[in-house]
Amino acid sequence: MENEENPKGVFAYHMRTKHGRRGFAPGPGFMDWANQPDPFRRYDGAEFLALPLVAGPADVDFSSLDRAGSVPPRGLDAENLSLFLELSLGLTAWKEYQGSRWALRANPSSGNLHPSECTLLAPPIEGVCEQPGIFHYAPLDHGLELLQAPGMRTLAPLIGDDGTSFLAILSSVHWRESWKYGERAYRYCQHDAGHALGSIRYAAALLGWRARLLAEPSDAELAALAGLDRTDLFAHGESEVPDFCIAVDAGAPADMEAGTWGRAAPDTAAGEWLGTPNRLSEQHVRWRAIDDVEASAAKPRTESANFTESTKAGAERSDFGIAATDIIRRRRSAVAMDGTTGMDKEAFLGVLARTLPRAGSVPWDGFPFAPALSLALFVHRVGGLPPGLYLFARGLDHAERLRAVAPDFIWREPVGGDLPLYLLTEGDLRNAARAVSCGQDIAADGAFSLGMIADFSGIIEAEGPWAYRRLHWEAGLIGQVLYLEAEAAGRRATGIGCFFDDEMMEILGHDVGPEREAWRSLYHFTVGGAVDDDRLATLDAYHHLPEERRTRA
Repeated sequence: MENEENPKGVFAYHMRTKHGRRGFAPGPGFMDWANQPDPFRRYDGAEFLALPLVAGPADVDFSSLDRAGSVPPRGLDAENLSLFLELSLGLTAWKEYQGSRWALRANPSSGNLHPSECTLLAPPIEGVCEQPGIFHYAPLDHGLELLQAPGMRTLAPLIGDDGTSFLAILSSVHWRESWKYGERAYRYCQHDAGHALGSIRYAAALLGWRARLLAEPSDAELAALAGLDRTDLFAHGESEVPDFCIAVDAGAPADMEAGTWGRAAPDTAAGEWLGTPNRLSEQHVRWRAIDDVEASAAKPRTESANFTESTKAGAERSDFGIAATDIIRRRRSAVAMDGTTGMDKEAFLGVLARTLPRAGSVPWDGFPFAPALSLALFVHRVGGLPPGLYLFARGLDHAERLRAVAPDFIWREPVGGDLPLYLLTEGDLRNAARAVSCGQDIAADGAFSLGMIADFSGIIEAEGPWAYRRLHWEAGLIGQVLYLEAEAAGRRATGIGCFFDDEMMEILGHDVGPEREAWRSLYHFTVGGAVDDDRLATLDAYHHLPEERRTRA
């Protein structure tokens, strides 16, 4: 259902789903393990096309992914498409404890619940399919399920006719998150979509491909293209809602035009859809607040958007000596920090620099919106910097605007150079970081933690209520940068979805209340030395596949 450009719905939802010291957002109250949703969508009756497992290029250093075009493009064939999907949305390992087993993926997810699904609109691909088609990616068995074969004439307006481009439509099963998190789950689904966007852009860069979120299409268009408007096929309470569409181009650099949306979406409705989506749970709980915000934040067709550079800071860096495939496959969410491991100033600033949108920078060239989020940092253990509260201003005018709200801070630039990092106040803020993140020690025991604060009401009022989602996508995209940069620096990161919304803004000197929603904290993160749980056994990502499929090319 399209919205009526009324932002009150998303504002009301955001207010209702705040956590605070006086109480938490409405949730289930207990874990109904018998009805935990299946994290893997399958389409019963659809033809399954297995993809080959590929080791990937060992000579592509992680630093090579910083800038688009640094890696020569590889052709669109079975092995390269397989590597792209594995490193963006596929499995990276399994964990096992006392008979329980669960999968980890390249794209992180709140609670490891994985609401995100992916549908591809692809041309004929050597070794995969002789005809163009619409496919669902099945990460558990690492293959594609054919949902429709509409013909090239139908798909060419969107993917071109040279066989080098395809579309990836991301969608969310909100029930997978609300099963555990209740009403606040909608926020987490949007975070996860942003993480998936980041993982897709990094995987594309490793192959020399280009990938860009398309700003124009409406939810209704994407639902029709991916077959998600066939709501009668999905079990009650388990429907999928479109997030966004990403154009991926594997052509030569001079020919790359990823990011173009046709004037008219192709008519796939006339084609025969194949397969029936599996049932994920026997029973469901309906959260009306999620239904309401889903309707309020539905995206209409909008104008194209252009990438906006926030700064020219952040020069190219030398090689890490670590293959990009290794960084992506070993990314994990820390479950605890050791409380002692720090980070040197150079590495810390390097991590922050990569969160800045710069021309040609990955993954930011895939996100066609001006930066709307800045980082409020609790620095605990960074050599060369005093502990305290800092602001990293990602938008060109963010520092000036935030300083006007809270002029009593020091507002000192302690690092020099072009990085927009400001010291607000010195001191040991570990207790404050812990308290504002729902009392979680992990926010105090790392080298630093942070809250991502958004130009909240300004963006939503200017762009429409659907922009509530893209603010969270940007937060997830920042989070994906932090995850991979932490791994490259020999540290580990974790996203924190439980935090006290208003208390965080009060720390930053903001008045809070129902009429004061100018800036809001949308996502928290921590980076430091991880504590591994040696009780858990680790299994290979695809150990469960037949032996003939487990050998990597």
